[in-house]
Amino acid sequence: MGPKNPSIGKFQASIGAHEIFSPETWKAALTELIATASLMFTLSTCIIACLDSHEVDPKLSVPFVVFIIVFLFLIVTVPLSGGHMSPVFTFIATLKGVTTLSRALLYVLAQCIGSIIGFYILKCVMDPRLVNTYSLGGCAIGGKGLNSSISQYEALLLEFSCTFLVLFLGVTLAFDKKRSKNLGLPMVCLVIAGAMALAVFMSVTVTGRAGYAGVGLNPARCLGAALVHGGSLWNGLWVFWVGPILACLIYYSVSINLPKDHLVLMDEEYDVLKLAIGSSGTITKGDISKETFYSASHISQTT
Repeated sequence: MGPKNPSIGKFQASIGAHEIFSPETWKAALTELIATASLMFTLSTCIIACLDSHEVDPKLSVPFVVFIIVFLFLIVTVPLSGGHMSPVFTFIATLKGVTTLSRALLYVLAQCIGSIIGFYILKCVMDPRLVNTYSLGGCAIGGKGLNSSISQYEALLLEFSCTFLVLFLGVTLAFDKKRSKNLGLPMVCLVIAGAMALAVFMSVTVTGRAGYAGVGLNPARCLGAALVHGGSLWNGLWVFWVGPILACLIYYSVSINLPKDHLVLMDEEYDVLKLAIGSSGTITKGDISKETFYSASHISQTT
């Protein structure tokens, strides 16, 4: 028997094939399954409770609920499995090289199964009237007969924009090892949860329309609810997958070009007028030296 092909070995290592046989990987995937199921059950229950309340504008309380619940789940699950609980975060982590392809596939499968379990339990215990009224808390765009409902392409634009917002605000900080270490886990979780709450607020209060349940931010959530409840949830399900995937691809292309260094002003600050005068020759080159604006010794590399 000849020697093993080195190219095959490199390919297997690049996709993390060895992790399939690691018990720790399966434990992390199981954690993702349980966390996703619990998140779907808890989040959907609380959101439906807010919408069915007798408040003047119950949608205003939905972002607050999202913020609290997401923060609690993140701070518990991040040390265990990374706290993805959504194919969006798993996908971007794979693109950034934080997660291997093999682990990512297990995570997404676990998230989808967990979403199905969570919504199945929710449907079993929830009042049928609430199930039909709020489509089990799934990702709904609206039936074909709703003229006031948002169109699929408008929902796609919202899904893309809100997902990109969450990635830019939350993931940029989470993947910055130096700043994450300085801020600590609670603060990073607060930023991510805040970004998600902001995205939900924008979709359900500012741009939301009749028949539109708001931005999904989690394709597994939308799939689980559609499989359990069916009906109108299948209408435009592709939007809640294509939008986040496009957002991840665009964010990745942007993130690799983000500046690694930050500018530190030294000695004296010059306003725009002085800079303009200096560029015209009134102020000599020696008056405003390069070292005045930034010093190499004060620029830190992002690890």
